[in-house]
Amino acid sequence: MADCLGAASRQLAAALGLDTRTARLEARVLAAFAWNVTPAWLIAHDTDPLAETQITPFEGLLARRLAGEPIAYLVGTREFYGRPFQVSPDVLIPRPDTELLVDLALARIPANQALNVLDLGTGSGCIAITLALERPHARVTAVDRSAAALTIARHNAGILDARVAFLASDWFDALAGRHFDLIVSNPPYVPAADPHLTRGDVRFEPIGALAAGNDGLDDLRHLITAARTHLEPGGTLLLEHGHDQAEAVVALLECGGYVCVQSWPDLAGILRVSGAVVSE
Repeated sequence: MADCLGAASRQLAAALGLDTRTARLEARVLAAFAWNVTPAWLIAHDTDPLAETQITPFEGLLARRLAGEPIAYLVGTREFYGRPFQVSPDVLIPRPDTELLVDLALARIPANQALNVLDLGTGSGCIAITLALERPHARVTAVDRSAAALTIARHNAGILDARVAFLASDWFDALAGRHFDLIVSNPPYVPAADPHLTRGDVRFEPIGALAAGNDGLDDLRHLITAARTHLEPGGTLLLEHGHDQAEAVVALLECGGYVCVQSWPDLAGILRVSGAVVSE
């Protein structure tokens, strides 16, 4: 077994440009999933010979990963904020960067108040579900235009026992007359011609959840304009955006008449989320 995983690790490192540690971890994740065993089992049986029935499923997964398919789609889950979320090519893979958006939202939701919170473009539901679980008194609504994404989000909410109201809507289209104390979103923000869309894991993710016009700001512009009529006085809008878009998003918020405009850095020091308040 050790020889098989070692060879797989070397293949992954060479094909995907992974460092040795990451390649070894990916090989073990694929093996554990293919054989329906735990990581601890792999360690305990490291010197065991492989059965013929183990080779085929592992090699199938390995071939797909060598072709660039994301680990999260191969095994069907990705951890976010310490919880497992089901994912598929119908939704973006949750990323650690987005935990900053959750942290900022949680800081604005008192633990004992029933604030109305909206998650726009919920995808897997990881943001809305996390907010609902961390702040059980909050009334969380999550929307997405994709029926397939909503199916996954509802499944995740059921598995994690989160109280979230899911709604099919193209941004605010199905929310006429509704108002919220806090609106959060991780919208598409990649320029349509960005070469990164044709590389790595991103190639397999839904393009509609990634690209937003020539400069990547089309959806952010729309949300900033439309959110004002759906926020309560004093309500907050928080938006995740690209690594080089903070200045542009701040300008849009200021021109849109918001106050208390600010950007916040992720763990790498990159301004990743910007937000503002609707004046009372």
